[in-house]
Amino acid sequence: MPNQVGQRDQKSRSPRAQTASRKTAPLRKRLRPPRLLTYVDAVARHGSIRKAADALNVASSALNRQILDLETDLGSPLFERLPRGVRLTSAGEVFLAYTRQAISELKAVESQVEQLRGMVRGQVGVAAVESVASELLPSAISQFQATHPNVRFNVHIGVPEELVSFLVDDRADLILTHYLPPTKSVAIAAVAKQALCALVASDHPLAGRDDLRLHDCLAYPIALGDATLAGRALIEQALAQASFDLDPRLVSNSVENMKAFARMNRGVCFQFRKPGKARIPPGDMIALPLADPSLTQARLVLAIRRGRVLPVAAATFVELLKSAMT
Repeated sequence: MPNQVGQRDQKSRSPRAQTASRKTAPLRKRLRPPRLLTYVDAVARHGSIRKAADALNVASSALNRQILDLETDLGSPLFERLPRGVRLTSAGEVFLAYTRQAISELKAVESQVEQLRGMVRGQVGVAAVESVASELLPSAISQFQATHPNVRFNVHIGVPEELVSFLVDDRADLILTHYLPPTKSVAIAAVAKQALCALVASDHPLAGRDDLRLHDCLAYPIALGDATLAGRALIEQALAQASFDLDPRLVSNSVENMKAFARMNRGVCFQFRKPGKARIPPGDMIALPLADPSLTQARLVLAIRRGRVLPVAAATFVELLKSAMT
């Protein structure tokens, strides 16, 4: 009787369900770097064995033992133990460089093998300034995923110095920034001309203008970026040559915060954008290029770590961004 019931149940399943069942296969796991390399990278990144262990979800004693065993095998300490964490030794810096290069190359190999199978998949890490977070970057990601739906993105918004750190440490595959501190570790992939614009509400008295100068903004409440933002440094350079100064009512490191202030107070804030007057989605603000000579040299830089072979997904996205920036 049980066998007859089982046979009836089997027959009752539709042919489509049976076919789907036969075709179902376990999801393929991502290729993982050797555990020891992951451990060294995490300890260096967090500056603490305990914090690294928490992030990796392993016991700190086990993680510490693995590091100690590696140091014994190498015959040299990789980390200097401090009262509040650890610090890389000279030998540790050499081994960390090898570790991150090995992890990066493993990701590239995996991506190249998938390309041979006719697939583009994986995860792309992007670190960028806030001015590209609302239009350029999401538009490029949307366009990319329309043809490569198996690619996921991890986006970090930060200030220029932080972005370079993300790139050099391989926490990001590429960065978009308005200011690139001098460093041999970074290679420029593309540069686009940008304009520092005054942003005002669409019904603001200045909205009818095609362009402005900083002096034109003095009559209105001003929101100004703090010293961590590249736009602030450019404005300070212009003010150094001017006969006036700005008296901002708000100073912030958030573009969205400054935009909200300008909308609510019929004021003015500033942001890098493509040259030319334009409405800002969803259309309640307008960007007016600033015509002060020292403010017309702004640029947007797309950069990658020098010497790194990017995974196929990241390399393909870089090419798309190059086109989007022109």
